[in-house]
Amino acid sequence: MEFFKIKKDVPFMSYGRYTTAISLVTFLFAIFFLFSKGLNFGVDFTGGTVIEVHYGQPADLAKVREQLAQTGLADAQVQNFGSSRDVLIQIPLKQNIAGAKLSEQVITALSHQEASVEKRRVEFVGPQVGKDLVENGALALLLVSIGIVGYLWLRFEWKFGLSAIIANLHDVVIILGFFAFFQWEFSLSVLAAVLAVLGYSVNESVVVFDRIRENFRTMRKAEVTEIIDNAITRTMSRTIITHGCTQMMVGAMLFLGGETLHYFAMALTIGILFSIYSSVLVASPILLLLGVSREDFIKPEKTEAEEVLP
Repeated sequence: MEFFKIKKDVPFMSYGRYTTAISLVTFLFAIFFLFSKGLNFGVDFTGGTVIEVHYGQPADLAKVREQLAQTGLADAQVQNFGSSRDVLIQIPLKQNIAGAKLSEQVITALSHQEASVEKRRVEFVGPQVGKDLVENGALALLLVSIGIVGYLWLRFEWKFGLSAIIANLHDVVIILGFFAFFQWEFSLSVLAAVLAVLGYSVNESVVVFDRIRENFRTMRKAEVTEIIDNAITRTMSRTIITHGCTQMMVGAMLFLGGETLHYFAMALTIGILFSIYSSVLVASPILLLLGVSREDFIKPEKTEAEEVLP
């Protein structure tokens, strides 16, 4: 299905030098912020106490934060959880206070403000568990990346696998760079979004690569740049429909899902926008730089003289 058709191919590859330069600068900025500021890891990774409480009426989060600050818990993160009456409180690891004692301290403090407050759930994440989550998360990213390269190598050719993984890691690093620069909380849900973006981005690259491979077989006399431009142009309608529908759903989570889903949806939004950019203006120019040619898929036709010779 196409909402519109473009009669003339858009010369994307003529801008490849500029787009790859912009991508490189953005990538380096993201790396700089990751090393200079670092990620603001949530309780899932650093360890701490998670307390879920229920109010008899919609909770005033500002007053809850103020009450906790008065008890020495100014670093506690407070957000609605499911409804306006349910509140999730995340407190970083306290060396001198046990998890059970800390939860009682929180409930006592909140009871002075609202007698109807009720403790629903208390979870304690130890520092070793948080460390294991960081290591396992990094391992998951590595294994997913290796799997993507292997898949594209087998389905297409090693040049496609290499260019796709560079473009996909470009998306991931930029997402992490945004979270480092703005110091947004990096939790397990954000890690899940990053892994989802890897799969989402490679899907877009596969669509473009598949059309490039098909063009090499059908556009016999065309130059490589013309083949790539045609492949991108012919998939633009599909790209707009797919990404537009996906972003509508993610946008609903971003603006209506509350604080619990906010950073998850934010990571997906950044990933969707940059996956469009990278699959068109990063992966394809890199593929061109690697010297992709028709001979990678089709053996050159023999001339009549070569066919006569034994």
